[in-house]
Amino acid sequence: MSTALITGASGGIGKAFAQKLAARQTNLVLVARSEEKLNQLAQELQEKYKIRVDVIVKDLTETNAANAVFDVTKSQGLTIDLLINNAGFGDYGDFAERDGERQVKMVQLNILALVDLTHQFLPLMRQRRSGSIINVSSIAAFQPIPYLSVYAASKAFVLSFSESLWAENRQYGVRILVACPGPTETDFFTEADFPQSFTGKTSKISTPEEVVNDTLNALERGDSTVVSGSFLSKIITNLSRFVPRETLVSILEKQFKA
Repeated sequence: MSTALITGASGGIGKAFAQKLAARQTNLVLVARSEEKLNQLAQELQEKYKIRVDVIVKDLTETNAANAVFDVTKSQGLTIDLLINNAGFGDYGDFAERDGERQVKMVQLNILALVDLTHQFLPLMRQRRSGSIINVSSIAAFQPIPYLSVYAASKAFVLSFSESLWAENRQYGVRILVACPGPTETDFFTEADFPQSFTGKTSKISTPEEVVNDTLNALERGDSTVVSGSFLSKIITNLSRFVPRETLVSILEKQFKA
């Protein structure tokens, strides 16, 4: 059986990936900070699907966290066939007024950990001439978003980085996909400290399961990018092609201001 490593696996989209892949008889390595949630999920999936599930409790914003994760898989003799870089978070508000340490941690998790983990596992996939990497971005990647400035910028990095890797690695038989979901039923809005007034402002909310299904189908097709969510989400990803950037950012500033 193949093995998938999923970061941010304790809830939301990461948990949905774990459940879907377990149902496909894929062994799992689950990575997140919450030991209790990971162990509970691991036990459920092992009992239901009779697969192997390893748990790595790790805060990926820590120095050398990716090295530590890679070393565990190596010591356990695990071959990672699918890497899913899903861990990430956002932070809502005026950048100058938000906690500076939290902004840095966002960059460390959304960008640095993703790049580091990708570089740990990609060379081995190229040597085997097989393997897949899914990097989870967002529709926020397609334009600057005032009051989500660092989050949107970090996801833009993930989009550009992943599409470049898709082109670089096709000749090696390694598939790279960047997933860009729209609003999804997760704890994102709560964790990002969105005000309650935004509850009704988002477009159609997707379930994590819908995002995962769209993503895995796109991976099988060999796509470089998948946008999941409502038709409005797909329109949003193309607005910057038709609207002057200053105009677009000015509109978004009004829309996202509390």
